[in-house]
Amino acid sequence: MKNTTLCYLEQNEQYLMLHRTKKQQDPNAGKWIGVGGKFEANESPDECLLREVKEETGLTLTDWTCRGIVTFVSDEWPTEYMYLFTSTQFHGSLTDCAEGELRWVDKSEVTKLNLWPGDRIFLTLLAQNEPFFLLKLVYTGDTLTEAYLNGTPISI
Repeated sequence: MKNTTLCYLEQNEQYLMLHRTKKQQDPNAGKWIGVGGKFEANESPDECLLREVKEETGLTLTDWTCRGIVTFVSDEWPTEYMYLFTSTQFHGSLTDCAEGELRWVDKSEVTKLNLWPGDRIFLTLLAQNEPFFLLKLVYTGDTLTEAYLNGTPISI
């Protein structure tokens, strides 16, 4: 199993989105996601978050909120536990990302992007200001086959 973080930086009713177009052997190739990545040895979720956001964007978070934990189960990839964060407070200058193109996208337009089906679920939960949640997403290939919110099946 792997542990990762994902963060949606928010500013002026926009999210900072990463279009994954540059990395070789990328399971997220062509998709739009938030910023984040895999834990390094001995890192806590917040340490991973801060490091990954700085590496991918050049920005330093000064405040953040853990919004939930998303479990990804796949027939192609190891199970992943993703700590989902949002942040409205950061400083620095946006830099180029080695993994793709960074772009500020209106929150109302995000669902029109090429997203993973499960990402649409947790982005909706974020938009609804859902309290801290546990979300389990089960994929067969790229197809979302099951989803559970706080242990209860939800329709997909």
